[in-house]
Amino acid sequence: MRNKSTFKINMPEINLYIILIGIASIALLFYNLYIGCLFFFGFIYIVVHNWRVTNIRKKEWTKYIQNLSLDIDETTKKAIMNLPIPLCILEFDGRISWYNDKFYEMTASAELLGINIDKVVENLNLRKVLNENKEMYTEINYKGRDYSIVYNVIKNEQEKNAKYLMMLYWIDRTEYLQLQQDYYDEKNVIMLIQVDGYDEVLKSADEDKRALISVEVERTLSSLESTSKGALKRTSKDKFILIMDKKELKKLETEKFAILDTIRKIDYGNNLPVTISMGIGIDGDTINENLKLANGALDLALGRGGDQAVIKTTDKFVFYGGKSKAVEKKTKVKSRLIGHALREVILESNQVYIMGHKYPDMDAMGAAVGIYDICKSCNKSANIVLNSANESIEEFVKRLKEADYYKNIFIDKDEAIKSCEKNTLIVVVDTHRPNFTECEELLGLSEKIVVIDHHRRGVEFINDTVLLFHEIYVSSTCEMVTELVQYMEEDVKINKLTAEGLLAGISLDTKNFAFKTGVRTFEAASYLRKVGADTIEVKKLFNSDVKDFLTKAEIIQSTKIINNRICLAYSNSEMENINVVIAQAADELLNIKEVEASFVLGHKHDKVFISARSLGKINVHVLMEKLGGGGHIDIAGAQLKDVSLEEAYNKVHEIIEQYLEEED
Repeated sequence: MRNKSTFKINMPEINLYIILIGIASIALLFYNLYIGCLFFFGFIYIVVHNWRVTNIRKKEWTKYIQNLSLDIDETTKKAIMNLPIPLCILEFDGRISWYNDKFYEMTASAELLGINIDKVVENLNLRKVLNENKEMYTEINYKGRDYSIVYNVIKNEQEKNAKYLMMLYWIDRTEYLQLQQDYYDEKNVIMLIQVDGYDEVLKSADEDKRALISVEVERTLSSLESTSKGALKRTSKDKFILIMDKKELKKLETEKFAILDTIRKIDYGNNLPVTISMGIGIDGDTINENLKLANGALDLALGRGGDQAVIKTTDKFVFYGGKSKAVEKKTKVKSRLIGHALREVILESNQVYIMGHKYPDMDAMGAAVGIYDICKSCNKSANIVLNSANESIEEFVKRLKEADYYKNIFIDKDEAIKSCEKNTLIVVVDTHRPNFTECEELLGLSEKIVVIDHHRRGVEFINDTVLLFHEIYVSSTCEMVTELVQYMEEDVKINKLTAEGLLAGISLDTKNFAFKTGVRTFEAASYLRKVGADTIEVKKLFNSDVKDFLTKAEIIQSTKIINNRICLAYSNSEMENINVVIAQAADELLNIKEVEASFVLGHKHDKVFISARSLGKINVHVLMEKLGGGGHIDIAGAQLKDVSLEEAYNKVHEIIEQYLEEED
């Protein structure tokens, strides 16, 4: 294609021709006057004619443009009038100045012009639109339809003064949102179901009734399959898999998984209740991902004691149930296996660091010293990471430091971090939460971590352990360590003071063998007594002074009884061992008639400690978990940082009220 400049050279404009003719006519005047005059008059005619023609064409072109603009304006008006979506134009004060037929059909109102939009449609924030110099969008439900409103401010300059109007386009998104909701409702949900302690439950019933229990469990779950329109498959004697739509899962959530209570009512003479644990995986990108989420949820449900449903998404957990205590397992095979594995891991390690939770109690310290003796029996040096001893373990720590057997047993946090290597074995006792440990940094430095704990599992968990001994039915971590000592392949010799520390830990968590005590608890205590534990010396570890008694009296005096079932109390005294005192006070409050649970608060420095106790009907673990704590169904606690005692008291009170409302 030739460019524009080339085109101009080849095809000169008409003005250039006129100029050339004028020059030629002037030049002819010098050669021939008559011919020159003739050409000159011809030149004048051409100039006049060209000017006249140009003006005519200009007027015609202007008229054409004007007619075209009028046509466009008319087309625009028709397009707006016949716009397939509702449209209205508002004054800045909200009055309707114009609307199309679709808007009239949408509102079904006879009088619209001059009416304020607020009287027709509520919840329109026009002031926000005026403050924003851009198009805005609002989602609104009007007469059962969902609309997305697009606001557009326009300037009308047809009058002397510029006038601003607001155009509202109403885009009906009802069908789209319904389609989106249908998509979410029909997403697959994977539910893994396991009967808790299936063998133990069957053994607790007469032999001729055991088949009836199994059939009744399957019949109840088949009923769930039918009502949820799902697909149920029994994968083993005590495990099932159920696939359903997300919409049906929402119904189960609304009912708070009533299936848990239905299963619990199965009674064919079985002494142990029939309960199930449910792990549900949803919102994964694939069915396989939902299955992995369901497996993780089931592990968490079992780790929290069973008899509950846990829903797991990619970023959160939701818990339902958890009303029953965990069933004690009579077999000690796992303790033997863990004991053997622990011995092998200790022998393969260069050094061993043992730590419990922050503000350790006798269960944590007794278990730590028990692991220390196991390491000594394996001819491996070990240290217990301890930053400071609180009053609850002060007497025991003092005895350990005075005994030559435990020389240099303790190491502080900084020294442990400095000397920790990848091959260093870290044994965590009496907690499974990383941020609850005495030194969380060690968990990132070592590649060999062992966790021994009996608390119900929370969302936070120490991952990538080489050995995990987590049994929530056990009374205490000291009981677990005692069983490891008993059933390791080679006899482990433990010191008398170690035995007393282990027995003190069991006594503390069972409240002198009153709470969560099973046959194996007494067997462990019997073993410790046999190897030298002195019960009088154990009792001395819990002796308190007069100030503690006065503080407990203050707590009891402040007690508020809620709904004749739950005690809520607090202490204004700031003491170093306030966490121990409030725990003892919480135990005392359970002696009040008809009281089923107690909550006691105390503060120290910038923290508020909460101690919760229950006789079993109220799951205090679930309540304390809402405050970031945890524990067991009947013994739990929490720590709140950077809040006042009054604020913490109000939070606990609110949680108790919510629990009572949900229960009703």
